Amino acid sequence: MEKDLDLLVNEQAEKWLTGNYDEATKDRIRELMAGDRKELVESFYRNLEFGTGGLRGIMGVGTNRMNVYTVGMATQGLANYVKAQFPGQELRVAVAYDSRIDSDKFARTVAEIFAANDFTVYLFDSLRPTPELSFAVREKKCQTGVMVTASHNPKEYNGYKAYWNDGGQVTAPHDTDIITEVEKITSPDEVKWSGGNGRIIMLGEEFDRIYLDKLHTLTLSPDAVKAYSDMKIVYTPIHGTGYKLVPQFLKEVGFNQVLVEPDQAIPDGNFPTVISPNPEEQSALQRAIDLAVREGADLVLATDPDADRVGIAIRDDKGEFILVNGNQTACLLTYYCLRRWKELGKMTGSEYIVKTIVTSELMARIAKGYGADYYDVLTGFKHIATVIREQEVKGRTFICGGEESYGFLVGSFVRDKDAVISAGMIAEMAAWARTEGMSFYSLLKQIYKEFGFFKESLLSLTMKGKEGAEAIQQMMAEFRASPPQAICGSPVVTVCDYQSQVSTDLKTGQQTTIDLPKSNVLQFITEDSTIVSARPSGTEPKIKFYFGVREELPSVEQFDAVEKQLDSKIAAIKQELKLV
Repeated sequence: MEKDLDLLVNEQAEKWLTGNYDEATKDRIRELMAGDRKELVESFYRNLEFGTGGLRGIMGVGTNRMNVYTVGMATQGLANYVKAQFPGQELRVAVAYDSRIDSDKFARTVAEIFAANDFTVYLFDSLRPTPELSFAVREKKCQTGVMVTASHNPKEYNGYKAYWNDGGQVTAPHDTDIITEVEKITSPDEVKWSGGNGRIIMLGEEFDRIYLDKLHTLTLSPDAVKAYSDMKIVYTPIHGTGYKLVPQFLKEVGFNQVLVEPDQAIPDGNFPTVISPNPEEQSALQRAIDLAVREGADLVLATDPDADRVGIAIRDDKGEFILVNGNQTACLLTYYCLRRWKELGKMTGSEYIVKTIVTSELMARIAKGYGADYYDVLTGFKHIATVIREQEVKGRTFICGGEESYGFLVGSFVRDKDAVISAGMIAEMAAWARTEGMSFYSLLKQIYKEFGFFKESLLSLTMKGKEGAEAIQQMMAEFRASPPQAICGSPVVTVCDYQSQVSTDLKTGQQTTIDLPKSNVLQFITEDSTIVSARPSGTEPKIKFYFGVREELPSVEQFDAVEKQLDSKIAAIKQELKLV
């Protein structure tokens, strides 16, 4: 087997050495062949997969790396598919990119290939947030779009997300059909690198204005903002695209004390001031928190490299900064939007929210409390976009949607998670809470008291390589074959297997169909409403376990005691399931 792999790698490397590739690429391959055998194998042992969302991988030479050739071949496959789906139509595509190394070069490559395939290409003149790309697809009536980004992955990575004409990332059946077309392109000689009758049109600040003007229409509490316009907000784009629009939008909303962490305001794909450019991690927010402490600010906002996800730090009752997790952010924003819609007399009965199946059930509880419908979808914001598309033809109104992984969207102008509007809405909510006599932290406690104290936790187990992938498969197989009968003393009453699309009531044995696409996810729901979910990651060598527990919160004074109880329960579940 080892010999077969070596033979495959050598054959692939030789093809690149003798094929139509640039000299710098060939020189690098020769270096690897002469020295770093392990890196050579990693670079050529397979083709970089075009997954259901697009490309993502480590940058470098070879078939399993992000480079202009793998990007070019994937783009040609995507262009071929779009042309076949929209025969006889004028073809349009929007292209944007983030701050990662070579993102601008990859975006220009994508634009030129689409133009060579007779598309009109709307290419942003500099880095822009992912949500603005989603907006541009619909605003410019494009059939597709490409965002060059690897989201919050480490600096070695790049990739791109493919979008459909509704502004959402591609979903079934287009996702798998695009993969089929991409796999047909086996050589850069099959790529139209230049020529054609297409043209490239640059989008700049004038398009930013269209996008921002739309976002301004979503504001719910202008008087509260006016009353607390001097509220100090510290913001960090973590070296990403958010620096372009988030501070500007916050100031336009009405906040005149927006402080940007200066070192992290510089776009840099090396992300030199952080270990990981991930707003889920306190280390990524630490510089902004330190600035907030020095300046006496109460709110810290951070966005990831492509500015679709937002992290928050707020002061607790003791004045110390704490992080607000993705579930809490989604629930706070859902509560704020629905409460304000009701107070403003905007609710008509056609409103709804959307959440993913691993996001806090508190979102659903809040929706019910305000008379809004809610939809559960699979993990991934593209599924939220699908619901918006399906419901808008029925004349129904999307209020907001979110996922536990720090993504949120308000309004339907954009069809992906949007940290620009989310940052504005978070700041507006903080000002509104003050008009209600509450801090951000006390607002969170009040929601728990009103709707129940829901506490969530995420455990990610990294298992790299072929052995890791097999271990993850084995874990899922064992959970399917022998699901837990009880969790922390509470009987498991329902098992949801999203791969077989079946929900089983363990008390009656009755099975019902899950009306969602197939996905390798398992959920165990107990009699006391504890939910444990298991899901292998689609973009990283990880298996993720999501834990959700809840208790009633009789009074805000009992918050600390109940939180400690819930934390202990989650720790016990992890031990019981032998995950730690």
